[in-house]
Amino acid sequence: MSFTLRRFAPLALLLLATTPLAAQVGKNLGALNPNLATAEQLATVPGMTPAIIEAVVAGRPYLTMTALDAALAKSFTVAQRKALYPKLFLEVNLNTATDAEFNLIPGMGPKMLKEFNEYRPYASLAVWRKEIGKYVDAAEVARFEQYVFVPVELNTATDEDILSIPGAGRRMVREFKEYRPWKNEAQFQKEIGKYVDAKEVARLWRYVTIAPAK
Repeated sequence: MSFTLRRFAPLALLLLATTPLAAQVGKNLGALNPNLATAEQLATVPGMTPAIIEAVVAGRPYLTMTALDAALAKSFTVAQRKALYPKLFLEVNLNTATDAEFNLIPGMGPKMLKEFNEYRPYASLAVWRKEIGKYVDAAEVARFEQYVFVPVELNTATDEDILSIPGAGRRMVREFKEYRPWKNEAQFQKEIGKYVDAKEVARLWRYVTIAPAK
């Protein structure tokens, strides 16, 4: 790398980290979402028998990764589940996840657990990228990012924010925006419940938040 590039690389990284990027749910790099994967997709995961797949599907929606881990503990050992999670994982909420939930993230260790917790609450994924980027390189930040999210603020979210929610399409963008201002979870259940069933409402709710009124 030339002197000029070396000189300005840190500035470029800082600008990238501090620029408000739209997506608030990390970009998936191949892990299946246990709430959305089809039976055929789940069958591609090593060790997933038809009976286990049936049980996983029946247990949906999983609202935390620890809930999924508890369900899979009936069929897999700790070591087997650890090997499974790079292929099947439910994103964890960076602002509310417990240590137990963070520790299920593939490659998580004591140092990164400390750093994930230290900078909470995260206003956006961009803030998280900036802080975690102090300790690991960009590739490792991207690898961790696929396992996490910062809740989308319902009253201010952009279309891109909403579309970053797994399984949310243009219809949900329209409905999320139509009922603004959002005031509470009960309103969300009532209005979004006009379009999807209660389980899907619960699944979507885990990805969103409503900021307190000023």
